[in-house]
Amino acid sequence: MSELIRCERINGNNFITMADGKANIMSPAMLDRLADAFDIAERDGGPLVLRSAAPGVFSAGFDLSVFKSGDRAALHDMVRKGAELAARLLEFPYPVIGLLEGHAYPMGAFLLLASDLRIASRSPLRIGLNEVAIGIVPPAFAIELARSRLHPAWLNRTVVLGEMFGPDDACQAGFVDIVVSPEDLDATLATALQSVRAVDAAAHRRAKQKLRGPVAAAIRKAIAAEMGQTETAA
Repeated sequence: MSELIRCERINGNNFITMADGKANIMSPAMLDRLADAFDIAERDGGPLVLRSAAPGVFSAGFDLSVFKSGDRAALHDMVRKGAELAARLLEFPYPVIGLLEGHAYPMGAFLLLASDLRIASRSPLRIGLNEVAIGIVPPAFAIELARSRLHPAWLNRTVVLGEMFGPDDACQAGFVDIVVSPEDLDATLATALQSVRAVDAAAHRRAKQKLRGPVAAAIRKAIAAEMGQTETAA
């Protein structure tokens, strides 16, 4: 695929590994490569696993250098690509499993929020929407996505206060579904893949459309409404 992404097909499952050699910054190039990887996985069919190759980091989030550049067109393009990628993952026609083995800042947290099943390693990782902590207003699309997965009190804490959470608190909040010890992660993933492969594919797609269609529509409406405003986010 590229130096940013590794795509593998193993036993009918699609593995997409973010591997930029650093912190998996969600630059426009990384977002483009992820979209290409999702194209391949959707074409090939079967469950999709999204993970990072970087020790201790899932993703450091959007590329802050684009925010600092003052180029509003580039900024809007990056945020739009991220929002559309999250909406696409939310509606992906096959089961999506996200593996959290390290820190996940926006936009990495958004990708996990859009995944069907999230498995976290019990480690010193942190996940959340920390935009306000660095002087950025959370984008409306991200709030809509987070609202669909997080419990209200935890949603308020991460959106309004910028809190980041460890794996067990993240599970209570709704960022992840399962927390296991690092040595049990691969076995837990294997069990999860066996389980999701037993789900009827057509029923899965229809159920996801019914459940997630309104959220995806709200995200796309937020993208269209917010791109012309002066306040955006990471």
